This record gives sequence, structure tokens and C-alpha cells, in this order.
Amino acid sequence: MPQRLLPALVLSAAAAFTASGAAASSGDAWETFRAEVSKKCLAAATSLQKASAVVDPFGSESFGLALVIGTPKGSKAAVTQICVFDKKKKTVELGGELTPDTVKVGVPTKKK
Repeated sequence: MPQRLLPALVLSAAAAFTASGAAASSGDAWETFRAEVSKKCLAAATSLQKASAVVDPFGSESFGLALVIGTPKGSKAAVTQICVFDKKKKTVELGGELTPDTVKVGVPTKKK
């Protein structure tokens, strides 16, 4: 085998190994990620009653993203808050309460 082909083969093997590792961890790892984002966002939404979260399936490179929908204590109208989950620090921040006239979001029904 010529010496100049060796680096190309090593790079190809490394790329294949990296890609297969990412694909193998995607299913359960992404489900765990979504559950963590949902749990942390709902825990942070202390001003909302009957809150539910709609999680972006993958988030961005650095952040998990979700919409938290619920009713503020003492109110009858539902509001939506944007939740940002820092993937490295494992912390969340919530945006302000967006009223129904500002954003229209529906929570999908859960599959049985």
C-alpha cells in the first residue's frame, strides 16, 4: 500500500467511526434529553398552574428549547413562556408570559 494512501484511510475510518457513534446514541439519548428539558422547564415555571411543555426535539447546538404553556395563578387565560435550557450548565431560563393574542400554540394530544 502506498504511503500517501495511509492518511486518507485513517481519516476515512475516523469519520466513519464518529458518524456511527453519533447515530447509535441518537435514539435513547435524544429521548432522555427531551425529558430533561421538559422536567427542568416545568420545574422553573412556578407561576403557572397545570403547566405543560412542548420541547423542540433537538434544540440548538448549545441550548434545549421548549414552550411552557399554563395558566398563571389567579388567572383564567393561558399563557406561553419560552424556556431555554443550557446544555452545558444544565440550567434553564424562562421568558416572559406571552398572552394568547401574542402567540397561538396548541399542545398536541398525547398518544395512547
